[in-house]
Amino acid sequence: MAEVLDYIQFVLAPQVVTGLAFGVAVILVAIGLTIIFGLLDVINMSHGEFYAFGAFSALALGWLGIPFWLLLVLVPLAMLPVGYAVERILIQRVFNRPDRHVTTLLLTFGLGLVLEDAFRLGFGPNPYRPETPIPGAVVLFGIFLPNYRLFLIVVGALVIAAVALVVYRTRLGAMVRAAAFDRNMAASLGVPVAWVYAGAFAFGISLAGFAGVLLAPIYSVFPTMGRDFILMAFTVVIVGGMGSIAGAVVAGLFLTQVQAIASLYISPVWTDPIVFGIMVVMLMVRPQGLFGRLGYA
Repeated sequence: MAEVLDYIQFVLAPQVVTGLAFGVAVILVAIGLTIIFGLLDVINMSHGEFYAFGAFSALALGWLGIPFWLLLVLVPLAMLPVGYAVERILIQRVFNRPDRHVTTLLLTFGLGLVLEDAFRLGFGPNPYRPETPIPGAVVLFGIFLPNYRLFLIVVGALVIAAVALVVYRTRLGAMVRAAAFDRNMAASLGVPVAWVYAGAFAFGISLAGFAGVLLAPIYSVFPTMGRDFILMAFTVVIVGGMGSIAGAVVAGLFLTQVQAIASLYISPVWTDPIVFGIMVVMLMVRPQGLFGRLGYA
């Protein structure tokens, strides 16, 4: 019995906390993806690079002496006009074409490649590891828990709750859901659909950048970090349901815990195939995912 308790305390519980911290960050990125798809019906293949954009922005501004706590606010705010400009200048140029889905997918994929090369050109191919803003750890119920990971979990959960509150409990959220459900009807009722579309895209980009700032002190910052991270985020969106915020939360927590706990028993190389296998099974059994679309929630 003592061995079991020691295993839970020193091995399993810390791994669960690690998975929870990673899951919160994945959910932030996945919510941005699911809002963009649920509203614009656009699969943003450059979303991972905007996650990296946030991390590199925090890294560069940190070199200038700006404290991390200010970066948590400045970087997401600075990425709002970036996302707005991308939607207005690029996405809207091909949005009304008959082959919109393929065109926007290729467009955003190309944009992601451009951003990745820009990161490599500006910062080089080597990874960077920012200092942890909250060093040390606490012992809770005999479990060793890093302070910064606890901070990430709390702050990320608060942001996720705030996003859900805005989408489902405010007038602005009602406008977003109305535009997602029926664009023409929302426009006839006076909803500025074009502004809503651009704002939702910018907000999704901002959430990805915020996740990049949060994870930068834990994981290294490198040019291809967005490509690696976005695969998990897309899996979360597919399993949870394209366009569902609740689905992104549930799937994000579940899949990251599967990945974290499975790595205790098998090689970490095989954890990603397990997660992708769950996605394949979900597509076979329930193609629409766990929950419905944003406009139907």
